[in-house]
Amino acid sequence: MSDRHFDQLATRFAEKIYGGAKGAIRLAVLQADLLESLPERPLRVLDIGAGLGHMSLWLAERGHQVTLAEPAEPMLEGARQRFAEAGRHATFIQAPWQDLLGQLTEPYDLVLCHAVLEWLAEPHAILPVLHQLTKPGGWLSLAFYNRDALVYRNLLKGHFRKLRKNDMAGEKQSLTPQQPLDPRELAAQLEDLWQVESQSGVRVFHDYMPVEFQGRVELAQLLEMELAHRRHPAFAGLGRYLHWVCRPL
Repeated sequence: MSDRHFDQLATRFAEKIYGGAKGAIRLAVLQADLLESLPERPLRVLDIGAGLGHMSLWLAERGHQVTLAEPAEPMLEGARQRFAEAGRHATFIQAPWQDLLGQLTEPYDLVLCHAVLEWLAEPHAILPVLHQLTKPGGWLSLAFYNRDALVYRNLLKGHFRKLRKNDMAGEKQSLTPQQPLDPRELAAQLEDLWQVESQSGVRVFHDYMPVEFQGRVELAQLLEMELAHRRHPAFAGLGRYLHWVCRPL
């Protein structure tokens, strides 16, 4: 298995996702968490696997100095266009995470790593790199595809054979992540490098709603309820993604 980068088809898919409720909920939770955790002063920010630049642009609009690193040229070009249309400046680097330590000379106040781990052949290998790229006293914003939520969704659908085979990976050319992460395993891998300061679930109930109901609920109400329940002890762990804000040890 190798790391998965994104082609033009995946870029169009990502644009579609962010144009709907799933993307809106994801951005709302990530932004709410960061607003709680970060100081108001301008920060130097590195967005690894920046995709189309939604989070980076949001941070740039709040006065932060942003660098976007993305291996897929179609994604990076989409981010450039988004920044140009917004009249915002950023630094753009087309590179996989493995090349970043050789190209970047100073660590950052805030490192974003959102929806990256689940596309890597060896997700744990990036963790020491993230640590080196984060300043002492800085922050890591880590969002990843939650294996627990995938198991629960398959249970609800009665896909018991798939669960018995422990087959959670997406197909090679599909847009389902190839390496969903067990949060307990990831926590154990983080413990020598990071302290997890906050944990939220992203889409803790939306993806479990019957499809016919999803379209009937106003987006504002969805966002209100997702934000209200993102850290509920019974529901947070069911988020399709989990968002952890971490501080380096």
